[in-house]
Amino acid sequence: MQRLLTVILALLGMVGALAIDTYLPSIPAIGREFAVGPLAVQQTLSVFLFTFAFMMLFYGTLSDSFGRRPVILVALAVYTLSSLGAAFAPTFGWLLVCRALQGLAAGAGSVIGQAIVQDRFSHDQSHAQRIMSHIMMVFGLAPAIAPILGGWLHVTFGWRSTFIFLAVFGALLIALVYRMLPESLPKEQRHAFHGVAIAKNYLKVLKNPQFLLLSLSVGMAFGGLSLYIGSAANFVLEILHLPETAFGWLFVPLISGMVIGSAWGGKKAGKIDPARLVWLGFGVMALAGVLNVGYNSLFVADIPWAVLPLMIYTFGLAVAMPAIQVGALGLFPANRGLASSMLSFIQMMAFALVSGLLAPVLFDSALKLAWGVMAGLVAGFLCWRLSLRVQTPQQQ
Repeated sequence: MQRLLTVILALLGMVGALAIDTYLPSIPAIGREFAVGPLAVQQTLSVFLFTFAFMMLFYGTLSDSFGRRPVILVALAVYTLSSLGAAFAPTFGWLLVCRALQGLAAGAGSVIGQAIVQDRFSHDQSHAQRIMSHIMMVFGLAPAIAPILGGWLHVTFGWRSTFIFLAVFGALLIALVYRMLPESLPKEQRHAFHGVAIAKNYLKVLKNPQFLLLSLSVGMAFGGLSLYIGSAANFVLEILHLPETAFGWLFVPLISGMVIGSAWGGKKAGKIDPARLVWLGFGVMALAGVLNVGYNSLFVADIPWAVLPLMIYTFGLAVAMPAIQVGALGLFPANRGLASSMLSFIQMMAFALVSGLLAPVLFDSALKLAWGVMAGLVAGFLCWRLSLRVQTPQQQ
C-alpha cells in the first residue's frame, strides 16, 4: 500500500513537470505558426509558472478545509479540459489563456501530496523524509521522459499532439485518484473555511523567519534546475546545435542525478543526521557548479561534457532538499496543507522568476548559465545557514 501511495503521489507531482517540459521542443514551431517572436513564445512558459505558483498558495488551505481528494479531483478536471483547449487553440492569445488555466490547476497534486505524506507519517519524520525522497525519485522520471516524448510527438504529429497527450494523462489520473487514493484527512481534523481564520494562519506562517528562509533555500537551490529548464530550447537547439528529438541530452543527465540522489538519500534518511545530509548535498552542488563554470570558461559547450556537471548538481539537490522540506513543514503540524502551499509557492515563484526573467537574459551563453546556477546555489546555502540561526528554543 505504501508503494502504491508513493507512485500515485509521484504521478500527481508529474502533472506540472509534464506541462512544463513536454512542449519545450515545440517552442520554435509555436512561434512560427502564430507569427510571434521567441520572447513572446517564452511567455507560454512564464504565464504557466506564475499561475502555477499563485494557485499553490491556496491548494493546501482548500485541502485543509474540504479534504485532500476532492480538491485534487477538481484540479485534475480543470487541467484536463485546459490541455484540450491548448491542443485546439486557434490563436496565440487562446493558447496563453489555456496555459494560464493549466498552471492554475497543475499544482494541486504536488502541494497536497506533501500534506498527505505528513498526514500519514507525522509520527515518524525520518520515514516521512524517506517517502519524500522516494516520491522525488519516481517523479524525476517525468522531466527526463517528457521532452524526449514531446520531441517525437512534435516531429511525428505536430506541436498540438503534446497537449492532447497532457489531456489524456490528466484523465487517467482522475480515474486513478478516484479509485485508488483514500482520503488522509478525517472530517473532524479539518479547518472551517473562514476567511479571517485562514488569513491569520497565512500570517502566522509568513511571520516565521525560519520557515521563510528554509523555503527560500529550496527555491534558490532549485533555481539551477529551473534555469536550464527555462533555457532548454536555446541550450539544446542553439548552443549544442542538436535537433528537436535530442532534448534527452539535457534532461536525462539532469533527472538521472535527481533519481540517483533521491534513491541514495532515501536509504540514508534516519541513518545520517538531516543536517549532515544537507551539508553533503550542498557540497556536491558546489563541486558541480565549479566544474560547470570551469568547463564552459575553457571550452565550447559540447556533449557530454556540457551536461555532466548538471547531473552531479541534481544529485546533490536531491540529497539536500527532502531534509529541508520536511524540516520546514514540521514547523506547523496543525496547518500542514497551508505550510505545504507556502513552501511550494515560494519554490515555484523562484522557478517562474528564473525561467521567465533570468533565463532569457542568460540563455544565449553556456557560461552565463553556469554562473547563474552558482549564484542561485550560494543564495540557497546562505538562506539555509541563516535559518539555523533564527531557530527558537522550542524548535531547537
